[in-house]
Amino acid sequence: MTGHAWLLLVTLVVAIGVLVLLINSRLRFHPFAALMLVSVGVALVAGMSTEQIAESLEEGAGGILGDVGITLAFGAMLGRLLANSGATERIARVIVDRAGTRSLPWYMAGAAFVIGIPMFFEIGLIVLLPLIFSVARRLQDSGQVKGSPYVYLATPTIAALCTLHGMVPPHPGPLIGVEGLHADLGMTILVGLICAVPTIVISGPVYGRWIAPRLAVHPDRELVAQFTGTATTGTGDATTGTGTATAGGEGPRGAGTGKPGGVSLGWALAAVLVPVVLMLLRTIAELALAESSPVRHVLVFVGEPVIAMFAGFLFALFALGYRSGQPAEKVRESLTDSIKSVAGILLIIAGGGAFNQVLKDTGIGKAIESAASGAHLNLLLLGWLIALVLSFSTGSATVGIVAATGILSPMAGTGGGLESSLLVVAIGAGSIGLNYVNHAGFWLVKESFGMTLGQATKSHTAIQTLVSVCGLLMALLLSVFV
Repeated sequence: MTGHAWLLLVTLVVAIGVLVLLINSRLRFHPFAALMLVSVGVALVAGMSTEQIAESLEEGAGGILGDVGITLAFGAMLGRLLANSGATERIARVIVDRAGTRSLPWYMAGAAFVIGIPMFFEIGLIVLLPLIFSVARRLQDSGQVKGSPYVYLATPTIAALCTLHGMVPPHPGPLIGVEGLHADLGMTILVGLICAVPTIVISGPVYGRWIAPRLAVHPDRELVAQFTGTATTGTGDATTGTGTATAGGEGPRGAGTGKPGGVSLGWALAAVLVPVVLMLLRTIAELALAESSPVRHVLVFVGEPVIAMFAGFLFALFALGYRSGQPAEKVRESLTDSIKSVAGILLIIAGGGAFNQVLKDTGIGKAIESAASGAHLNLLLLGWLIALVLSFSTGSATVGIVAATGILSPMAGTGGGLESSLLVVAIGAGSIGLNYVNHAGFWLVKESFGMTLGQATKSHTAIQTLVSVCGLLMALLLSVFV
């Protein structure tokens, strides 16, 4: 390697250190502002002109927002429609309705798996809290579970939600990886799902059965009553689990679930699966149909992430929003609130896009590729490790994903193959691990279930780290067959 290449690598290391310092120091920089400041600093040190710097920032931020930002906005609105109409609770309750005590964690994982496809981790957990609390109260009264029934049910729920959030499109993290690494979307969905299933099994029901007897976790009675619709004295109908959270954004963080039973199971499942099915059909069409086929052109078009998510949103808007009987003005206000909730994530994505573009334009990406090739580092392990360290140190999984994607994109080649999809999954898995006190999800779980810091570490942090490691191992296992 040349002296200039080493200078670029040192610049990157210093930039990452400054990024972590800005976000975690007393200054408490917003990750978007920190990413933009570091991007400008890297560009100046690398010798880019002021005109080039401005163009690079605009191209990087605008490009990724065009590819991922719109999709994310539609996904947020789709999730809100599902929650407010009661569709998600309908799916969850149907799944666990006939489950026995020993099989309940598996059914809870299944419910979270379906609901977690279009929803962020935090929103999905809030939507499922009424179900967790009501079923856990029933188990607590029966005395059929050793230890905390809340941990018994929360563990598979957390495992399924965070696995999908980090490893499977159309969630924003994996979509960022798909775009930055030029991976095939349909193949990444399939690979992500293949890696997700055993990961959820090990990190959810299996780990939950082991950890539940070891943690004496019991949420605040008033909070349980709020989510289940029962009295704080515990005299409500806990055996039926019929309570619900308030609708239309009146519950915590505006994630009400609406009234169950108002939406049929078929409509609810269709609204969840429409965008995913369209994306998968695109991949099938590209593999099975000739390029001149009109059917292929149609399926490729509707399978584009932004079009597929838009189609899913429109379906949910008419099938769940207007049909629910809510006034049109209330539906619009709810959708507006859902966009506000992801504004910060959109900005972080834009800052990450700018940072990635600067890495490309300055030649740092090529220097990393040269150094990694000489050291013979496994690309999947390297991507996982970078995302893990940055996510843990900055408190943002999105920062970990966008930075790791930008650093490794020169080594991913032209993309499109199984290798690129596995790298997306590995980076996403890395961003999940070591979720601790500087992550919002950690505090949501801790406060919702009334945990001590140690209990939250043994449950939430351990679950997400186990998901991270299992996701990497699954990606490495599949890479053997490449």
